[in-house]
Amino acid sequence: MSAQDFSKLAALFPDEVVTHSYVQDIALPGVDGAPSAGTFALITLDNGLDHRRPSTLGPNTLIELGTTLEAQRARAAKGEIKGVGITGKPFFLAAGADLSAVKSLKNRESGLWMAQLGHDVYSTLNDLGVPSFVFINGLALGGGLEIALNANYRSVSTGAGALALPEAFLGLVPGWGGVYLLPRLIGPANAVKIMLENPLSNNRTLSGPAAFKLGIADAMFEPADFVEQSLNWAARVLSGAEDVSRPNAVAEPLSEVNGAAWDAAVAHAKTFVEAKTSNAALAPAKVIELLEKGKHFTKAQSFAAEDEALADLMGTPQFKDTVYAFLDLVQKRAKRPAGAPDPKLARPVTKVGVVGAGLMAGQFALLFARQLKVPVVMSDIDQARVDKGVTYVHGEVDKLLAKGRISQDAANRTKALVTGSVSKEVFADADFVIEAVFEELNVKKQVFAEVEAIVSPECILATNTSSLSVTAMAADLKHPERLVGFHFFNPVAVMPLLEIVRAPKTDDAVLATAFATAKALRKTAVLVKDAAAFVVNRVLLRLMAEVSKAFDEGTDAHTADNALRPMGMPMTPFTLLAMVGIPVAQHVTESLHAAFGERFHVSANQQALIDAGRKGLWETAGDGSVSIPADTLALLSFGDSPATGEELLRRTQDALAEEIGLMLEEGVVAGPEDIDLCMILGAGWPMHLGGITPYLDRVGASQRVNGKPFHPES
Repeated sequence: MSAQDFSKLAALFPDEVVTHSYVQDIALPGVDGAPSAGTFALITLDNGLDHRRPSTLGPNTLIELGTTLEAQRARAAKGEIKGVGITGKPFFLAAGADLSAVKSLKNRESGLWMAQLGHDVYSTLNDLGVPSFVFINGLALGGGLEIALNANYRSVSTGAGALALPEAFLGLVPGWGGVYLLPRLIGPANAVKIMLENPLSNNRTLSGPAAFKLGIADAMFEPADFVEQSLNWAARVLSGAEDVSRPNAVAEPLSEVNGAAWDAAVAHAKTFVEAKTSNAALAPAKVIELLEKGKHFTKAQSFAAEDEALADLMGTPQFKDTVYAFLDLVQKRAKRPAGAPDPKLARPVTKVGVVGAGLMAGQFALLFARQLKVPVVMSDIDQARVDKGVTYVHGEVDKLLAKGRISQDAANRTKALVTGSVSKEVFADADFVIEAVFEELNVKKQVFAEVEAIVSPECILATNTSSLSVTAMAADLKHPERLVGFHFFNPVAVMPLLEIVRAPKTDDAVLATAFATAKALRKTAVLVKDAAAFVVNRVLLRLMAEVSKAFDEGTDAHTADNALRPMGMPMTPFTLLAMVGIPVAQHVTESLHAAFGERFHVSANQQALIDAGRKGLWETAGDGSVSIPADTLALLSFGDSPATGEELLRRTQDALAEEIGLMLEEGVVAGPEDIDLCMILGAGWPMHLGGITPYLDRVGASQRVNGKPFHPES
């Protein structure tokens, strides 16, 4: 690719927020009493914006960085500098490629130029004539981390968070050297974890210490004087006073042992990706292909293959769908919830009450104590239940401590914040009380009546109901305006979504406090209308109802359970049913049937399983295959109208299009984007499908059922 091509690419992005490369010459400290080892050129990447806007890497940014590195190469040739380093503005190295820029590329040629530009610039780090260093001072994602991988040496701050190669999650590959460099630096098994397992597991990231332990960085220092200590370390490396060892690195050519380990890592990656995506996502498959073929590639061969892969993927509908889901929804809309009142109306929450001390209540107590750092008190009907609930919370804190996720001081403080009582009088000075009791309307109404008699007039009452009417719960309260739905998803610590339910009389201050509390809990809140099962459960159970109806009508169990695999859902319907619990799913389905009629099929076979105490349909054999045990099959009865997998998939697509269309007509949420966001964060809807409503548009279901797409512009 020529300089002229690079210039053409840069011209396509006149509005890019450029991350500039600022050079500072630093006299390296002397080592072991020796004079200064010479001058070190330190490049700082900085977009000039505050901590809310991380530095990103668009074409103009890359060209400036490349020009800066070329200038340092010329200086090195003259003997003016002894080393070159790159670091970032406070809290950030770089957040990777500018997705807004990438998604706007109009043709494959431009995508190929973008890929080649990154390789061209980053490769300069290995051709400066002096050693190159990257000091990872903060967040380093995708192309940001690949800057470091292309350098000769790396240090990382103990305070650095969010180090990752998330490209497989975003519909791309780590295409600026990551696929080639990472497995050779830390071993293929560890590389699979970083490039595939973490991205496809809710986009997990590494901390600085975790990255150092894996061998991504050669040295680690505290954040207070990170750059100073990194420069001291660089001086020692340059002088030969310190050797850098990389125990996880894979030498080339590959030994027989390392070759076998490479093959095993590829095999594991294939199994993992199939389980996570049903092989419905293009990007993870392309990462595996590059890793497998790249076992014996030279660097140049691998970089060329990465270029071609990126160019191919950037033009796919899946990439554009993923950017919509990740950038437009998870990154933007989630931070500005539609319909949320003015945050200034929010009241402080200085103490939280949890009614109940069971498993869900314990999860609430732990979350509130850890994130809000305020006293949390649990109540239940007898001391044994209370003690069990508090003991559960303390046990979970001990697990976090044992895993190194919290300090001893934090563990002690969190335990001290969580207490219990058999008397609801302990809620008298609480600002926020949430119930976690049996999912039955009269039980919840009684609880709130008792609590309202004790708490202050300003105390907010919250229900975690998954399907019951918040309006009905508030009907007999003296202050119905104080009640709000606050629906978590299980497991509470992991699932990021909170459905905040506004009943007709819920006031703005209560709602604003609910949103502020959700933010403090690090959850993504979506405002929903008080309608049966709200968003996620209503959509999921419409899907489940179609599958269970087909099964009851005579469709083979394997066909029914696997018909929706093209959707790439994280688990099959019958697996989800067993995980949620058949009685819970049946109870919610009955509520939805009562509200909406025959659209929600109540399965006689599921009731038979409940009556017999069965917890699931499948029995797993030693080889991983599943079947229905004979004694379970004897409980069930079937019709004589089986469906094929293709028929059931289309039927389910149409049912989902119908249900979502009705939800939007009813005003359950502000728009289809909120349903997409809820399904991604609350149900694990695959990011590569871009949200459920674009998917239904793409397969034609919305047009077939509603006569129009959910997103006309698409």
